[in-house]
Amino acid sequence: MPIQVKPTKNFEDPGFIMSLPILVVDDSAMARKMLIKSLPPEWDVEISQAENGVEAIAAYRAGKAAVMFLDLTMPVLDGFGVLETLRKEDLNSMVIVVSADIQPVAQERVLSMGAIAFVKKPVSSELISTVLKQYGVI
Repeated sequence: MPIQVKPTKNFEDPGFIMSLPILVVDDSAMARKMLIKSLPPEWDVEISQAENGVEAIAAYRAGKAAVMFLDLTMPVLDGFGVLETLRKEDLNSMVIVVSADIQPVAQERVLSMGAIAFVKKPVSSELISTVLKQYGVI
């Protein structure tokens, strides 16, 4: 069932539902910008960004990653390290890996580590929407 989001500024309203926090993780500012532009325009989200895996884990712990778009190749801590940390600490986020590494072994590995999908760079809004619909996020 899709997540229903009703924006409002009255936090004490019993019907208040916050925007869905999503995190875009990539060491390339251009790649982050392209992914953000490919998100469905009607999707009510609060977007945070991280340049590496350490920043991604910190953002997750701060409640900024109900959905995480994760690159694999990054400095400090790569996407595999993020997935491993999430799994070891039993942290729950819908992780969609977005990578130029299209090797079948890498795709199988991230899915076995808990990612819900693998999207090849460059991203398209159609593919992102398809994945989000498939998992009931939009």
